[in-house]
This record gives sequence, C-alpha cells and structure tokens, in this order.
Amino acid sequence: MEYFEKIEKNPYEDLKWNVPERKQGIVNVIGGNAQSFRSEVKVAEFLAGTYPVQEVRVVMPDKLKGKLPPLPNFVFAPSTDTGSFAESQELLDFFSASDYNLVLGDLSHNKVTGRAVASACKSAEKMTLVTRDAVDIIAENMPERVLMNENIVFMASVAQLQKLLRAVYYPKMLLMSSSLVQVVEVLHKFTLSYPVSVVTLHNEQVLVAHNGIVKAMTLSATGYSPMMFWSGEAAAKIVGMNLYNPNQFVEATICGVSTQDRCW
Repeated sequence: MEYFEKIEKNPYEDLKWNVPERKQGIVNVIGGNAQSFRSEVKVAEFLAGTYPVQEVRVVMPDKLKGKLPPLPNFVFAPSTDTGSFAESQELLDFFSASDYNLVLGDLSHNKVTGRAVASACKSAEKMTLVTRDAVDIIAENMPERVLMNENIVFMASVAQLQKLLRAVYYPKMLLMSSSLVQVVEVLHKFTLSYPVSVVTLHNEQVLVAHNGIVKAMTLSATGYSPMMFWSGEAAAKIVGMNLYNPNQFVEATICGVSTQDRCW
C-alpha cells in the first residue's frame, strides 16, 4: 500500500529545531463540568511546561468560577444549570482567539452542551484537536458538518471512530477485531472523503492519518501504556509539535507522541 508506512522509531527528530526559544502562540484547553475539571488543569500545566507556549488558557464552564482560584489563565464561558457548556458567543470567541484548541472532554452529555461544542468545532477557524468523550459529543451532534472542517483533528479510539462513521452512514466498518491492514484502508479512504485528520490506537500501533496518508508507530516506541495514551498528555504533545510545525501534521504528530523530554 503506497499510502501506508510503518515506522519503527521517530524519523522526524529534526522538527524539534522548529520549536522557538522564546514563548510563542496561544493554546486553549477546553472542557470540564461542575464535577470534573482536574484533567484540563493538569494537561494545561503539562503543555505549558513542555513547550514554549506564550499562553495556555483553560476554558471551562462558568459554574466552576467559585471552585477555582482566580488565576489569569482560567477563563470561563456560560454554562447550563447542570454546570457544563451552554451555547454562547463567548465559547465561539474563545475558539477563534487562539492558535490551537485542545477539546479535552469531561463534558456533560446533554443536547445543549452537545450543540454548543459541535457548533464551536464546526466553525473553528484554527486547528482543533478533539479527544476523549468530546469525540462522542461530536458523533451525536452535527457530525457531518464537523467532519467537513479541515481544521479538525480527531484523537479517538477505534470504537469512537466507528461511532463517527455510523453517524454519517459511511460505507466502511471499523471493529476492534479488524486487522491492521483493514483499519489502515478505512483511515486512508475516510481521510480522502473528509478533510479531517485522525490519530488512533489499534493492536499496539499508533496510527496517524491525513489526506489519505497513514503512518504507524509501535506504542512501545512512544513510552505510553494503552491507558496513559488517552490521558491527555499525548494529545498535548501533538498540539505542541503541530503548533510550531504547521502543514506537517503526520510528521509533527509522530514526533510529538514519541518525544520523551521537554522541547525547550
């Protein structure tokens, strides 16, 4: 398959040289609800400590204002009565006023929050990585519109990707029992049909797909366990490397997930 390459170790170490010495760029870590917000704060701290990002903002529902200290990088958008995001111009503005958005999840699965997050992703003009339960939110709300946005990256499990495919009546199936070749073929055709990019994990292989090109790296080469791969840290590394290496998504993503140390 000319569109597929299996990589044993990171061949893109030179991309680290594009990471600036001075802090540059604004990243939003978006998510949380009235009961859960620690992942967003933790991932934002990791991102700020690993890459020279000028500002890492944690965008959360305003129901959390009284539960958190008044730090300058904690910003809030209107929330529902239950404490998750509501539809608002403020949330849309946050998506547009950054260089990269990381939608980390911890979202309430109600229709209002679903529409709010899906609408923001649908119209996102900056690169936006959607992961964890935020992927399920998209699959349940306007998936066909979000999938037409070339700025969207899905970091999702095979089960979540299958949910997305079913939501838009895609003619190919993805199963946990599928072979690596079968998953690669679906990712190849899917990222030709839709302009989004995809990062997933299957059979101990990290798969990165963009514009029909699919590359794989063994999970052991990244230093992550299957559970830790979805913690949000790997997503933060993908954001960091792509922030400073635009238009090299596949290469920057592989470099990001396989980088074990600080980049500055």
